[in-house]
Amino acid sequence: MAAVPHDISYAAYADRIESALAALDLDTKARLLAGQDGWSLPAVPEIGLASLVMSDGPVGVRGVRWSPEDPSVLLPSPTALAATWDPELARTAGRLLAQEARRKGVHVLLAPTVNMHRTPVGGRHFECYSEDPLLTGAIGTDYVRGVQDGGVGTTVKHWVANDSETDRFTVDVRADARALREIYMAPFERIVTEAAPWGIMSAYNRVNGLTMTEHDAYQNGVLRGEWGFDGYIVSDWTAARDTAGCANGGTDVAMPGPNTVYGEKLAAAVREGTVAEETVDAMVRRVLLLAARVGILDGAPPAVSGDRLPDRLDGAAVSRTIARRSFVLLRNEPGPDGTSALPLNSRALRKVALIGAAADKARVLGGGSATVCPEHVISPVEGLRAALPENVELVCARGADPSTKLHPAGGNFSPRATMVGTDDEVLGTYPLTEAQVQWVGELPDGIDSSKLDHVELGGVYTPSVGGTHAFSLTGVGDFELTVGGTTLFRGKNVPPGDDPFVALSGAEELRFDIELNAGEQVEVRVRHVPLKMFDGPMVWVQFGLGHAEPSDSPDAELDQAVAAAAAADVAIVVVATTEDVESEGFDRESLELPGRQNELVARVAAVNPHTVVVVNAGSPVEMEWADDVAAVLLTWFPGQECGAALADVLLGAHEPGGRLPTTWPARKEDCPVLRVTPTDGALAYEEGVFIGYRAWERTGAEPRYWFGHGLGYTTWEYVAGDFVPSDDPDGELLGALTVDVRNTGHRPGREVVQAYLSAADQAPAQEADVERPVRWLVGFAPAEAGPGETVRVTIPVPRRAAEVWNADNDAWQLLPGQYAIEAGRSLADRRVQVTVPVHDLRPAGEPMR
Repeated sequence: MAAVPHDISYAAYADRIESALAALDLDTKARLLAGQDGWSLPAVPEIGLASLVMSDGPVGVRGVRWSPEDPSVLLPSPTALAATWDPELARTAGRLLAQEARRKGVHVLLAPTVNMHRTPVGGRHFECYSEDPLLTGAIGTDYVRGVQDGGVGTTVKHWVANDSETDRFTVDVRADARALREIYMAPFERIVTEAAPWGIMSAYNRVNGLTMTEHDAYQNGVLRGEWGFDGYIVSDWTAARDTAGCANGGTDVAMPGPNTVYGEKLAAAVREGTVAEETVDAMVRRVLLLAARVGILDGAPPAVSGDRLPDRLDGAAVSRTIARRSFVLLRNEPGPDGTSALPLNSRALRKVALIGAAADKARVLGGGSATVCPEHVISPVEGLRAALPENVELVCARGADPSTKLHPAGGNFSPRATMVGTDDEVLGTYPLTEAQVQWVGELPDGIDSSKLDHVELGGVYTPSVGGTHAFSLTGVGDFELTVGGTTLFRGKNVPPGDDPFVALSGAEELRFDIELNAGEQVEVRVRHVPLKMFDGPMVWVQFGLGHAEPSDSPDAELDQAVAAAAAADVAIVVVATTEDVESEGFDRESLELPGRQNELVARVAAVNPHTVVVVNAGSPVEMEWADDVAAVLLTWFPGQECGAALADVLLGAHEPGGRLPTTWPARKEDCPVLRVTPTDGALAYEEGVFIGYRAWERTGAEPRYWFGHGLGYTTWEYVAGDFVPSDDPDGELLGALTVDVRNTGHRPGREVVQAYLSAADQAPAQEADVERPVRWLVGFAPAEAGPGETVRVTIPVPRRAAEVWNADNDAWQLLPGQYAIEAGRSLADRRVQVTVPVHDLRPAGEPMR
């Protein structure tokens, strides 16, 4: 059962909740369960209930406004957080986000995302933690604890098997019970039973024929019945499609509002007899319990307040720490003098070439609902310039741009956005740092969205270079673009497909050329009428003006970068993906780096043996040049402190602390699991439990880097291992593994000791009539030591590690036998092995759990 603290359980609030419920009529109860707008539930003043506000995460708290006017602390991507292999750091991240939520008046964070890395082509891969359910559950559990430490609710998502984006609203995932229990439900189970989250989000997709928002067996049966989940379940946005189906299937709240399947429709369903009023009462109780916990129900003390709140955290410092602890050093070859490529010796440097468009404009977060607007971003250029000694020359060259779209206009153009009402009244004017407008949820300053007619984006631009300038428009709706009195476009940009998010954020870029003279000012103006995509007050104004000055040809830019690299002591090449490659709303067609970045790396490596490649991507990419460069450093989407953290690691102030949370393929074609496109509406998880490293080992294929891989700046010896079995036959543990490791290098370091279990002697056939992986992760622990120091770590090994889901009995089944635990630096680098005898010590005839 869920570990719900007694002082915030339903029992602690029962009297207040029941008195509030008794004061509500049916229509008010039904209204309380439907969003009143995009992000909140209605207040009910007569019972002392304030409006409950939700906001997207998981890397920041956006609030009800998705705009630069309301900036947020931006943390590294979830793949980065999982790469730290550090649940305590995940808890710190959660506490910071709770702090941000309170600052923004948010009561519930719509995070974390604990779906699985089933395949590297999943478009939302960067927003999930890992291919391994144990690692995902460990990071997610402490993230939830951290957020709720700060008195803010979490909504763990997306329940369940929401692991790809193709046809995401309608896809029917066909997965067997064992795969669901051992892989896809496992992180949710751990989070529910160990962290007691206050909310869960039901997914768009179907599972074995039934849409998740109506899945009584999984929502009421598994979540609430088996695991003791006592929180509320909210639909993913627009996922609730049938009133009676959702209410009877366990979904408490339908979002967004005001037009949902609840509210008036739910009250009518009760009167018609398709939904029992007792069901609605139970739904309202759960919402009132959430309100009490977050402190918006009068007379109910919040779960956390006053001096019980965690100490205030520095957002920039937390973001920087997570970033450098997440960076994974994939390769670090010694040079002719025997010294490894990294860290760089700044005392010996005279000239550094920093190459790549992403060195100046790093990709700091993934596309989609996880997007927030940070107050600042430190680029790699800025980070290295600040950290390098003054006598070291830093030469920058673009080389190759990964983006196929123009970057937002800025520089010599100081744009402003003006909201104009239906009677040409100016509703508000806002200066922008770049020509990108993004108002989602609400308009700035609480301006009534019903009064907005159009937005004008404009300013005076002074070209520094004469010749052919390119301008572009992104967004959907009606546009008029005028530059220097010349109308370049007047018309409509229509959305592709039927996914509202993709329609609003992924429309075609419209591009235009015009001749301009250097130094001659021109007025640039965009008139935009947003396309109405949602009923009610939900605002979505998102468009941009791109610009590019005349520049050298792509070939010339590559040549310049190669020349800069050849003349430098070290060449640092930053390669990246783009929002057209990794984003919510679509899956990936390729794992190749976009543009000519592979060519750039190959050519730089050919002229400079001291080439370091920084991979700025949230998910695996192909790296055909990996064996030809001195070092490869994976930085994921590193958040707002990107450049500062990168300088910390490159120059050796801090060690790269990350380990891969997902297996990294050499080629897409080698990946054991790739299918994300449904057939006749169904997507079969034919691989069962064999995803990630489980699948790679099963097929015998060799990835480029195995799960758990990551180098540091010191070396480690695994001295010895021992296993002490548990003496409690009914306990949750098989026992505890201890491992002694010694730092054999010349500087302090941090190691992640990883433990993998394998069935050395398969259990008797009648009990083990299932195929199991070659090995699987059962625990991990950090080891920190100075040079020459030996430390011991202890890793509890759960009983569940030796169990499988028996679908015939609908229960977990322990498989006795002889097992082996191997501990080491990664799945492929296992250093010590101990034998683990597993016996079923239950009395004869006792049923399986």
